[in-house]
Amino acid sequence: MEDVAAGLKSLSFESGLGAEEKELLHLRARAAGLAFCRCAHALYLCELVRSLRYRCAIRGQTADRATEEAPGGDGDLCVGILGAGHQGKQLLLSLLEMTDIQPAHVKVSTRRPELAVGFVQTGVECFFDNSRLAAWADVLFLCCLPFHLPKVCAELRSHLSEHCLVYSFISAVPVTRLAELLGHNFILKPQYDFVGGDTADVWLSCTAVSTALKDPLLIDASCPLAMSGGISLSLNWACAVLYTLLNICTSASLRSSDALSLINELFQEKWMHAVQLNTESFISSSYAASLRGDEPFPWISLTEAQNKETPLLRFLSSNKLMQQCFSAAYKSLLVTPATVTL
Repeated sequence: MEDVAAGLKSLSFESGLGAEEKELLHLRARAAGLAFCRCAHALYLCELVRSLRYRCAIRGQTADRATEEAPGGDGDLCVGILGAGHQGKQLLLSLLEMTDIQPAHVKVSTRRPELAVGFVQTGVECFFDNSRLAAWADVLFLCCLPFHLPKVCAELRSHLSEHCLVYSFISAVPVTRLAELLGHNFILKPQYDFVGGDTADVWLSCTAVSTALKDPLLIDASCPLAMSGGISLSLNWACAVLYTLLNICTSASLRSSDALSLINELFQEKWMHAVQLNTESFISSSYAASLRGDEPFPWISLTEAQNKETPLLRFLSSNKLMQQCFSAAYKSLLVTPATVTL
């Protein structure tokens, strides 16, 4: 159907604004850019985790849960979304449309599950039971409002597996506070900052994130460690993503040498040939010297990794090639999601 209002400036959003209000128009682009980047970076993490899990044939508890609760029991990544407001719905649509994660491996806990009929028809299970979601998920996305957080964390605290990755979209609450509320240290929270005075208008086309994720220009603008469009992402986030991959290998009791090999393969296969992550890239030289190749890496607290200067932060800060490869992997995985065959 043709839009009869197209091109009529008198009906545009800006036409009814006063001079002072027009000075705040850049906030629209900022909000749209944040929503896009949050979803895009969350999808990147999921694709990296899925690819690593299959490479090292990690099944364990995940396979048991998948066999019990999902058709086929193929041990795929179990993704939980807590909260079905605007951000939660955008993330859910993006997961379904832009990744190979099956709807049966996605569950949503929301106070109004009756409003999610459209998602239920796709195969996504929606209910209101935060503790059940926590016990099931491998990756749990927090998309609730900040003032709900104390109650939500109280419901999650005793049900979270040590190896469940909690990914927070709640910008107002620092990761240290989340760790305290949850009694959990496997938490990843992106920290976005705004560069310059205004956020670029490139983000104004992000009315629907799942559709915008198909736009190469927006993928480029949101590329981690090389972001444009007035938004930047802390290098600590990239470090936390790599430590997440390391912890997944540790949870599977993989030897440190095998863990390094598998993580390097994720980036070397298509995007990196000259850079090798080694033991001292992740842990101190003194600890690395005492770690045998047949021993797993120690469990890394992501809370500390995002708030302290780590060996990995020093490595990434001084290695531009590795930063470029991390970003190149992002572009490739979002444009062509990792397809994994058992």
